Amino acid sequence: MSEPAPSLEINADLVRRILVDFVRTEITRAGFTRAVLGLSGGVDSALACYLAAEALGPENVLAIRMPYRTSSPDSMEHAALVIRQTGVRELTVPITPMAEPILADVPEDQPIRRGNILARLRMIVLYDRSAEFQGLVVGTGNKTEILLGYTTHYGDSACALNPLGDLYKTQVRQLARAMDVPEVIVAKPPSADLWAGQTDEGELGFTYARVDPLLMLLVDGRYAPESCVEAGFDRAFVLAVLERIRRNQFKRVLPPIAKLSNRTVGYDFLYPRDWGT
Repeated sequence: MSEPAPSLEINADLVRRILVDFVRTEITRAGFTRAVLGLSGGVDSALACYLAAEALGPENVLAIRMPYRTSSPDSMEHAALVIRQTGVRELTVPITPMAEPILADVPEDQPIRRGNILARLRMIVLYDRSAEFQGLVVGTGNKTEILLGYTTHYGDSACALNPLGDLYKTQVRQLARAMDVPEVIVAKPPSADLWAGQTDEGELGFTYARVDPLLMLLVDGRYAPESCVEAGFDRAFVLAVLERIRRNQFKRVLPPIAKLSNRTVGYDFLYPRDWGT
């Protein structure tokens, strides 16, 4: 390996300018001036809210809190803190009444099924309110989650644009601190808050601090698995992460279309010039 290993360190000022411009450009390109996002109280949605408010003006951003009866009280409090600091519009839509009839048929010992239902219900709320507010839904998923498939398909992964999708979780924290997101939010254990006591790292079986450097080598550095082992990563861990990336590819793309013509959506019809911008 003659080239130095890629670094997770970012130029926060530059990244901030790029992402603010990205949000503004993509929303106005589609003919909109407003944005809607789900505010969970976690660092990802908080950072997305800060970026959207800076890009569009806080009056053009609607942040929606969608608590379930088992949601952590801290989630609501931390979301409220972001709303106060950014000045965005706010709405709270409890999802317990709509979730309970569906969850009644799902056993308590199947938390992933139950969590996926909550995530998809929240996306229903977001898209309904986006129609009322006339704004596009801004995604809040980061690169680590996307690569590992740690998302609910057509739940938290659904959005019109995603400013955080090329930032690893550790980079999200770097940018959040640079943008003065409250430290109580940046430093707390990441959680999708899908059931009581749930944490991202508890579900994944490893920490973001451990997996992000490996993902940086595998994805950005194009290191072979053996080269990652030589760099100090456990072989079993490398292979397990690679397998997660492989089997979750379906979550990262639109549903495959059977190719029949010369220009198929998702294969050849890909670029802004193809659809007139």
